[in-house]
Amino acid sequence: MDTALDLARWQFGITTVYHFLFVPMTISLAFLVAIMQTVWWRTGNEQWLRLTRLFGKLFLINFAMGIVTGIVQEFQFGMNWSSYSRFVGDIFGAPLAIEGLLAFFLESTFLGLWIFGWDRLKPGLHLMTIWIAAIGTALSAYFILAANSFMQNPVGYTMNAERGRAELTDFMAVLTNKVALITVPHTLFAAFMVGGGFVAAVAMWHLIRRPERDADAFRGAARLGAITLLIAGIGVVITGDIQGKVMTEVQPMKMAAAEALYEDADECAPFSVFTIGTLDGSKPLWSLEVPCLLSQLATGSFDGEVRGINSLNAEYAETYADSGLTDFSPNIPVTYWSFRLMMGLGFAAMAASAWILWTLRKGRLPRQGARSTRWLLATAIVLPLLPLFANSFGWIFTEMGRQPWVVFGLMPTEAGVSPSVSAAQVWTSMIGFTLLYGALAVVEVKLLLRYIGKGLPDANPPRHDDDSDRPLAFAY
Repeated sequence: MDTALDLARWQFGITTVYHFLFVPMTISLAFLVAIMQTVWWRTGNEQWLRLTRLFGKLFLINFAMGIVTGIVQEFQFGMNWSSYSRFVGDIFGAPLAIEGLLAFFLESTFLGLWIFGWDRLKPGLHLMTIWIAAIGTALSAYFILAANSFMQNPVGYTMNAERGRAELTDFMAVLTNKVALITVPHTLFAAFMVGGGFVAAVAMWHLIRRPERDADAFRGAARLGAITLLIAGIGVVITGDIQGKVMTEVQPMKMAAAEALYEDADECAPFSVFTIGTLDGSKPLWSLEVPCLLSQLATGSFDGEVRGINSLNAEYAETYADSGLTDFSPNIPVTYWSFRLMMGLGFAAMAASAWILWTLRKGRLPRQGARSTRWLLATAIVLPLLPLFANSFGWIFTEMGRQPWVVFGLMPTEAGVSPSVSAAQVWTSMIGFTLLYGALAVVEVKLLLRYIGKGLPDANPPRHDDDSDRPLAFAY
């Protein structure tokens, strides 16, 4: 690995995956904190106010880290991918500008009102601020995913041959891209798996390690987190099934790569749960398969035809003869295993949430000293990582499965890299970012563990003084 292109791809991968560790947690925790505060507002039960304060603090730590890593993400785009930025700038500018001016504005402004408005805003108005901030996080995800979906399935543009760039002709087509319409709910459901797993894990840790403190509150939080994870997991499965069919329609090579399917399967294509193959991924040596499942995932029919890598490669070589590419398949081992790790870790998280709900059924609590409780504690410790890593592997699959295109069918990845940036410069920035990310990770984990370990803070219900009879400090 000694070229600027390879290094730029590694830097994109490192910064994107690292940034994406904070995104799903931020989206889901915003809504879960809003739900906790809503329960307190409706019932007056102070245990939900204390939970709101605890998880609100953890949410703010994560939100701040997400902003920092997002800024680095934009920097590496401008430095390493200037040709790509010029090519799609006309199209990406609109959704990303709306994301910044509308979604992030809502998110940050109303989050500020929520932080400083506890004793200054009336409870109903204060509650509204966290809900608007949460909606802002979801809107932000929508506009960013709409921009990314253009890279998977370009729509609403025309090619300006003179200027060598894609230009926007139909903004609504970009916003209603079929890939975006299914990717957005799939990503949001996956994000709620992360937040649900995190809330359930923190609560279960307290229930098992400190059962004498706030057991009722943490039992409620554990149930909320586990139910959220389980429902979101079902949503991920349903939207993922639809997404697989859309992917097969617009990017059949990505589906073929997900299964490492080299030859066309005319009917009843099997899905391999686990495969031992050659190092380059071109030949399976042993495989555990589910008959006809790949056909159903790709086409909606157990007898559907699924095209293989070889025939698609031949078709693309003819269709995109002027692209300069000769091999149109992505890295097969990466796409194959990232697809399975995404699904496997997601199903494992759903199983863990079902176990938590079973343990806490009908007012029960974990039995202290029991062997099953020790296993439950271990499960609670790894639970936040299962959906979090599932999200990351899903993102890796999405981006790697599009290769060798940076914009499918329009721009090869090698054409998007900055022509004036040397390998030494990319090395320098990549080492700098990696060290920065390592330091940020230490800070993030220490802050989270510190506040989690403290447990629930005091309720400190907000006080709203009735100052209607006070003299005005200023009047016209």
